[in-house]
Amino acid sequence: MSASLNGLKLPQIARAVEKAIESTPVQDIHTHLYDPAFGELLLWGVDDLLTYHYLVAEAFRYLDISYDRFWKLPKTAQAEFIWDVLFIKHAPLSEACRGVLTVLQRLGLDVKQRDLPRLRQWFSRQKPGDYLSRCMALAHVETICMTNSPFDDLERPVWEEGFQRDGRFQAGLRIDPLLLSWRESAPKLGRWGYRVARELSPRTLDGVRKFLSDWTARIKPRYVMVSLPADFVHPGKADANRLIEKAVLPHCLEFGLPFVLMPGVRRAVNPELKLAGDGVGVSDLGMLAHLCAAFPENKFAATVLARENQHELCVLARKFRNLHIFGCWWFTNVPHLIDEITRMRLELIGTSFTVQHSDARVLDQIIYKWDHTRQVITPVLIEKFQSLAMTGWKVTSDEIERTVQELFGGAFDAFCGR
Repeated sequence: MSASLNGLKLPQIARAVEKAIESTPVQDIHTHLYDPAFGELLLWGVDDLLTYHYLVAEAFRYLDISYDRFWKLPKTAQAEFIWDVLFIKHAPLSEACRGVLTVLQRLGLDVKQRDLPRLRQWFSRQKPGDYLSRCMALAHVETICMTNSPFDDLERPVWEEGFQRDGRFQAGLRIDPLLLSWRESAPKLGRWGYRVARELSPRTLDGVRKFLSDWTARIKPRYVMVSLPADFVHPGKADANRLIEKAVLPHCLEFGLPFVLMPGVRRAVNPELKLAGDGVGVSDLGMLAHLCAAFPENKFAATVLARENQHELCVLARKFRNLHIFGCWWFTNVPHLIDEITRMRLELIGTSFTVQHSDARVLDQIIYKWDHTRQVITPVLIEKFQSLAMTGWKVTSDEIERTVQELFGGAFDAFCGR
């Protein structure tokens, strides 16, 4: 293999990729974080890191206490249990554990002493506003897209009262209860002043459209989204099918918003684990193919939870230009699978996807999730560009920088027409 080519030499390609990935800011297009105006809904700090549901599920493989006893403990005591079992009594080799240590290291904290009280003291001295800016700077994240549900009783009043928004935070309108629990959601919409009934009559569908319009005006979302169970099918006779076709998609088309689908969840596989108890299932992506084909004017974005669905999703993106795929979600957000999935996407659809989203529920997590993503995709892109150069193609620094910008949010901007 010659190191001297018509364009950049192979070592120069490697350095150019490393520089571009290090210097390009990220648009984090899906998280569970909140604008600082939401107060305690924006989680941060070592106790929130340790009680993240990924670590809770892992810890219960070792913890010899009942679920009920654990959940009755204050958060600090839960964190101490998890710290002891996952970091002291066992090597913290999982991605979730390594993520906590990456965060602490990048913040300049000493983890060698394994001293949780000392770590807590450091976090207690941080000012939330300053700490937010520090985390975003360390993660090199430019914008954060939230997940915002009008059905959340803690979140909804903040939106209704109004607040000065932080320009770094964008909204994502999540409508899971509307689609998946219509019989329970319809009375709520009625109490909120919308003319709806449980039967999906034309008048009710108009009421749903009005509800979506009002919340779109209120929160100015970047997209409308739903997390779907693995057994969701479309077309079908469920309320969700009619609501999607007769209310959600017309609304998205009218307001120029993508409809984001995240299929593959099996809810409450172990309900005693609460949020940590959800599992994964293989989805029938025929529903996504149908939606893309039947509604060609609408734009759809998707990420799938099951590894078994990744190849089919990628092939669908080759067939439908109104489909954008993004990220490695939840159980696929581990280095081995990020590497595999990113390679497959590059090889099948080029740069027309978004390489990752953090899915962070705790602010600090954006540090490790983006650090670890960069560590994985850097050698992938180096290999791809060096292979390209070996064909005789003149690889340039500008081309590399443009590619990284596309993968870090630019492709999604272009897809949305921004």
